[in-house]
Amino acid sequence: MTTVHTSSIQSLPLLARGKVRDNYAVGEDRILMVASDRLSAFDVIMGEPIPGKGEILTKMALWWFDRLGALCPNHLTGEAPESVVQPDEVAQVTGRSMLVKRLRPIPVEAVVRGYLAGSGWKEYQDNRAVCGVPLPEGLTNASKLPRPIFTPAAKAAAGEHDENISYERVVEVVGPKLAQQIREVSIAIYEAAAQIALAKGMIIADTKFEFGLDENDTLVLMDEVLTPDSSRYWPVEGYEAALAAGTNPPSYDKQFVRDWLEATKINGKPWDKTPPAPRLPAEVIEKTAAKYREALDRLTHG
Repeated sequence: MTTVHTSSIQSLPLLARGKVRDNYAVGEDRILMVASDRLSAFDVIMGEPIPGKGEILTKMALWWFDRLGALCPNHLTGEAPESVVQPDEVAQVTGRSMLVKRLRPIPVEAVVRGYLAGSGWKEYQDNRAVCGVPLPEGLTNASKLPRPIFTPAAKAAAGEHDENISYERVVEVVGPKLAQQIREVSIAIYEAAAQIALAKGMIIADTKFEFGLDENDTLVLMDEVLTPDSSRYWPVEGYEAALAAGTNPPSYDKQFVRDWLEATKINGKPWDKTPPAPRLPAEVIEKTAAKYREALDRLTHG
C-alpha cells in the first residue's frame, strides 16, 4: 500500500488541495479526486499521514454511493481513475481516487443531525435550538432527536471553521425551490443510511453532504459521502452508558488525535491550534488508522 501525504500528478493541472483531497482537472468536464492520507484536526493539517486512510475513505464513499443512487444521482463517471494519468503516476491514484463529473458546487454544507452532539449540543444548551430549529426541552448530550434535522453550514475559506447558518440563509443563497430540495434529499439520504448502519451496529449521529448542479441544473451528490471524516459514527456498544453519563460516546474518527492534541504541551503550554501541528506519536497514528479500518470492516462486513 502506497502512503500518500500529498499527491503529485504532473500530467494533469492541479485545481485545488483540500484538507484531505487533491483535485485535478481532466479536460473541461471531469475531475480526478485523490484522497490523500492527510489528517486535519481543528482545521489544521497534521504533518504525519495516517496509513491507509485515503483508501478507506474512498472505499466507504463508493460503498455508500452504490447504495444511495435511487435517492439522488451522484458525481461518479464510472471510469477508472488510472485511465487518465501516466503509468508512473498510477500507484498514487489506485484505490484512493474517483473520476467524477465537474459540477457547479453549491456553497452550502448540507448537515443532517439525528443525535445531539458537538456544536449542536453546545448550541442546544444555549437556546434549545440548533441552527434555528427549535428542539424539545430535556435533551442531553448524545440524545437521539425526535426526528433528523437539517442544520446547514456555510463553507469557509481554507483554515477557517465552517459556520452554522439558518435555513433562511440557504434560501437567500440558492433560492427557495433548491433549498427545499437540498433539505428533503439530505434528510432522506441520512435516514436511509442511518438504517443501513444501525443494522451493522453503528449509529450515524450526524453527517454532512455536498451537492452540485450539472449542465441540466439537476441536483447531484458529490465529494465524499458518509465517511468518518464527514460523519460522526458511534458503535452501538457503549452508547447507552455514555448517554446515561452525559459523555461523548466512543467514535470511529479522529477523536484519538483530537484528545492527544488537547492534552499535549509545547514548551509547557497547550497547543494553540494554529499551524504547525505537533508531531503525532506512532501510537496515536496507529490507533487512528485502526479506528478507520474498523469502521470500514464493520460497515462492509458487519
